[in-house]
Amino acid sequence: MCGRYAASANPAELVEVFEVEADRTAEPSAAVVKNPQTPPPGQPDWNMAPSKQAPVVLTRAPKDDPDHAVRQLRLLSWGLVPPWAKDISVGNRMINARSETLFEKRTFAGPAKRRRCLGPADGWYEWQASPVATTAAGKPRKQPFFMSRLDGAQLAFAGIYEFHKPTGAQDSADWVVSFAILTTAAEPGLDRLHDRQPVVLDPADWEAWLDPTATDESDVLDVLEAQPEGRFQAWPVSPAVSRVATNGPELTQPIPADQLVGVLDPATGEIIGG
Repeated sequence: MCGRYAASANPAELVEVFEVEADRTAEPSAAVVKNPQTPPPGQPDWNMAPSKQAPVVLTRAPKDDPDHAVRQLRLLSWGLVPPWAKDISVGNRMINARSETLFEKRTFAGPAKRRRCLGPADGWYEWQASPVATTAAGKPRKQPFFMSRLDGAQLAFAGIYEFHKPTGAQDSADWVVSFAILTTAAEPGLDRLHDRQPVVLDPADWEAWLDPTATDESDVLDVLEAQPEGRFQAWPVSPAVSRVATNGPELTQPIPADQLVGVLDPATGEIIGG
């Protein structure tokens, strides 16, 4: 699964990388988080957590020009809130959607056909449960890892987005616009960290994924299944990332081997720090 990631690029950088036509990050939408988001939405965030508003790329036609779809950069709440939800907190349970069963669940099938997006990121975090080391409570020690592209390029998570109109909403600024990140079975090596990983789309597939007119299930699944293995690297990072309030580029930096206890090397399968 993907439950935490780093997104440090500013809107201007994302506009260039993703060839965005309209930067709409300044346009308001209702937030799911109850307290002010830290860092503020749209600012570099090395500890992006569910319910936060995150930068998302999507292609959509504006109401005043329905025949001209525009690639946009927007801030959406992470955790899909469906239109029928009675409580927007349901989004906390829908931060991910399994790509293999995407069209088997009504909550995800509609957005998968018409409302697909990309989630820009530096990389994502995963917590490895040690096969040999335990805590004082007898539970497996968990070591956070950071995954990024081997080529150092921006990641683009495959995502879907949705609109929710809360009771009493007066205009579109009161609507909750949210998204979920698609996941798939973890590839060899990364499966030593977790059995799932986010679907990361290569640039050659961005246009097809964002095309709102491509509504056949086969079009969607073909893009998801075309992603190759072997594009990522992983290294252990500080446990500080486990606290959502902690932030900064140091969270993505590798920690030395002498700080590890019972960690399974994702590349070799060897135990580090007995």
